[in-house]
Amino acid sequence: MPTSQALRMAEEADLDLVVISPNQAPPVAKILNYGKYKYELEKKAKEAKKKQHVVDIKEVKVRYKIDTHDYEVRLKNIRKFISQGNKVKIVVMLRGREMQHSHLAIELAERFIADLANDPINVEKKPMVEGRNVTAWLAPQ
Repeated sequence: MPTSQALRMAEEADLDLVVISPNQAPPVAKILNYGKYKYELEKKAKEAKKKQHVVDIKEVKVRYKIDTHDYEVRLKNIRKFISQGNKVKIVVMLRGREMQHSHLAIELAERFIADLANDPINVEKKPMVEGRNVTAWLAPQ
């Protein structure tokens, strides 16, 4: 249908001529209320945004001289964060002369990973020394 005829029909119906898909040959247009159409699009976009989950990065900080109960609590927290669909950054902090024992901090981070082996996790970044800390990144599968 010619554009002029479609515009005339839209004016007679007191509505707007809206191009729905301009990339097709011929372009697809509809006669409708543009304000209502725009509102419906915004409503769909808002609904889709509600349903999506934003992945957060949760950080668990420990020292390499951690006690057994504290270790279990941190392990439980990591499991909870992973089950919620978040990434986890394990940070083993080293202070002063503790830097000489960075191998113990790496062993602790690897122990976390070994204890979580039965859980659905991916090790995004293996434990490595970054400045005064040893960090490891975990993500849900």
